[in-house]
Amino acid sequence: MSIGDFSKMTFLSVKALRHYHDVGLLLPAEIDADSGYRRYDLEQVPTAQVIRRLRELGMSLDDVRVVIGAPDVGARNAAISDHLHRMEGELEQTRATVESLRLLLDQAATAPVEITYRIEDPSVALAIQGEIAYEEMFPWLEEALAELEVAISHRSGVDGALFSSRLMEEEFGEIVALVPGSGEPGGRVHAVELPRVEYAAAIHSGPVEQVDRTYAALGAVVAERAIGIDGPLRENYLSDACTEICWPVFQTTPHK
Repeated sequence: MSIGDFSKMTFLSVKALRHYHDVGLLLPAEIDADSGYRRYDLEQVPTAQVIRRLRELGMSLDDVRVVIGAPDVGARNAAISDHLHRMEGELEQTRATVESLRLLLDQAATAPVEITYRIEDPSVALAIQGEIAYEEMFPWLEEALAELEVAISHRSGVDGALFSSRLMEEEFGEIVALVPGSGEPGGRVHAVELPRVEYAAAIHSGPVEQVDRTYAALGAVVAERAIGIDGPLRENYLSDACTEICWPVFQTTPHK
């Protein structure tokens, strides 16, 4: 059949069919040597329909090619399942972002953030240090903290991390995963001595997608009082849904 008839039967445009031919995804059954017209067989209709549905799901051409070229049903289903899992993760991220935007728009839903001040005395910890891109921060930190958990033998505080100004401002820089206490250094894990630091701190409770609101509230107080100093920001992970954010400061008068 002609490419036009095949297009009507499969709901794939002629332009799409030509592109799929060019990239080797769906080859015509034959090509007229004189005119160059593409012709398709009826047996190719199911394959074309599968391609269209997979593309509607946002699957890349490379992944569609894996599905179409799968050697058996099990391999084909596994490839589709992997894509659906990625879609579910993206959908959850979208929902969280939408909820965060709604809260930003709803001023009445914005709860005040309590700011406290404290001095972090010198301490020791096991640490893993890295120079990474900002978008790698969360998976890198999860992996590093899991590695530190194996190495720690005497814990004296909760997991934490230090974020350099360059990482936050230039999207590439130093990050340090911390577990306060002592243990067995080795490989990437090493012992560190943390200096005395004075912090303004705030607790973020809730989804990580909304942590920027707590950072903004804490940063506003630090900026208004002009007490911020150079140094890495610190996060202490009190629980899965509760993070303490610590901003290094220099106080000239006590705060209650």
